[in-house]
Amino acid sequence: MRSICAAVLALEAVVLGLTTPVMISVADVDPAPALAGGLGLAALAVMAAGLLRYGWAYWLGHAVQIGAIALGFVVPVMFVLGTIFAALWIAALLIGRRVEDVKAARGAASGSARAR
Repeated sequence: MRSICAAVLALEAVVLGLTTPVMISVADVDPAPALAGGLGLAALAVMAAGLLRYGWAYWLGHAVQIGAIALGFVVPVMFVLGTIFAALWIAALLIGRRVEDVKAARGAASGSARAR
């Protein structure tokens, strides 16, 4: 699960980083808040991706999704992109849990086969 979620966050970090010049040039946002919003959220996504071995980092990933959608108030297309990444994040969590369950079941099955 960790690798799938990290991939989603890493790709999202690239998109969030690229929103910074859009906020400055297209949305006429002052550079300081644009840098804090775009690059700050991108850095948060990278940090969350690197720390997913800890359970609390998944909550940080949730916060990144909320922040990405909230950027839609500045750059309206981020409502769409943020929602897409939130859906990918949820899918990564669900698929990752299923993969872990299958791996655990296979490990338990091979363990009981060895005991025989």
